[in-house]
Amino acid sequence: MTTKKSSKNKSAKTKVSKKNNFKKELEIEKDKNLRLFAEFENFRKRTAKERLELYSTANKDVMLVLLPILDNFERSIKANNYSENDGPTLIYKQLKTELEKKGLKEMESPIGKELDTDFHEATANVPAPKKNQKGKIIDVIEKGYFLGEKIIRYAKVVVGN
Repeated sequence: MTTKKSSKNKSAKTKVSKKNNFKKELEIEKDKNLRLFAEFENFRKRTAKERLELYSTANKDVMLVLLPILDNFERSIKANNYSENDGPTLIYKQLKTELEKKGLKEMESPIGKELDTDFHEATANVPAPKKNQKGKIIDVIEKGYFLGEKIIRYAKVVVGN
């Protein structure tokens, strides 16, 4: 009789240990599944963010090619004293408006402000005409531009020394 009881106890203990093993394995698999799901969610969010970034900066190369053309238009308009209704001025405004629709944004004029290397590139130091202009931007050689929120061209400036 003791052998029957001991074999029943062994069989019951085996069933309990198997049940515990299955529970542990189930917990491990649930954890793996949860981690995999979290990893997939992070991947999905990251690719969506990258896609939005790509769309906003896809025009960067084209914009960089067109910026010198905008600069030349401005120089031509200024040198020839064109009025607001002259052809080159109208073409310049139309081109600039269309580029702005695509996300191009001109930096505000930094003249009179401190040099900020996050936005400006100092190309020359000249003696400051007035004491209060020392260390400040005196002239802009090339305007700076944003495409969306990113800088695609730093403003090239002259700083008072």
